[in-house]
Amino acid sequence: MNVGVLALQGAVAEHIRSIESCGAKGTIVKRTEQLDELDGLIIPGGESTTIGKLMRTYGFIEAVKAFSEQGKPIFGTCAGLIVLAERIVGEPAAHLGLLDVTVARNAFGRQRESFEIDLEMKDWNRPVRAVFIRAPLIESAGPDVDVLASYKDGIVAVRQGHLLGASFHPELTDDNSMHAYFIEMIRQYSA
Repeated sequence: MNVGVLALQGAVAEHIRSIESCGAKGTIVKRTEQLDELDGLIIPGGESTTIGKLMRTYGFIEAVKAFSEQGKPIFGTCAGLIVLAERIVGEPAAHLGLLDVTVARNAFGRQRESFEIDLEMKDWNRPVRAVFIRAPLIESAGPDVDVLASYKDGIVAVRQGHLLGASFHPELTDDNSMHAYFIEMIRQYSA
């Protein structure tokens, strides 16, 4: 199984480490043609506006939409969640517009308000270690979106079919359970 990490900005090496700790191959993705080789794609954190601009510059917007149309799983973390979202509070347009959620950027405050917690996940047998750094908050989710986790009455992790989104950075911990969950999603969709 080959899981790509979009390498335009963000914690790419950390995601690769987490993917490989789950027994899958991790691929650094810098060119759109690499998407053809992948079973799943992670869009990492960073700065969503910058990632969106770079995706447009290098042709990734249409390429990732086509990847999604094939039913291939995509996981957006932090800024990657914003890039996946259909609606962004205060922004006139979305980037990919694939995930039926409305997100608010930097909803948890500035860098100095960053925090790490054990997050209870729906139908999981244990909590997930989650790092929130200038994290977005999912303000609302459409009817086909399954809410996986909430924090202080706000949604922080969701799944909609082959799409997975998290407000936090699972790759910045030694807990690889979110990556294992995503790899299991890929198995389901490639079967």
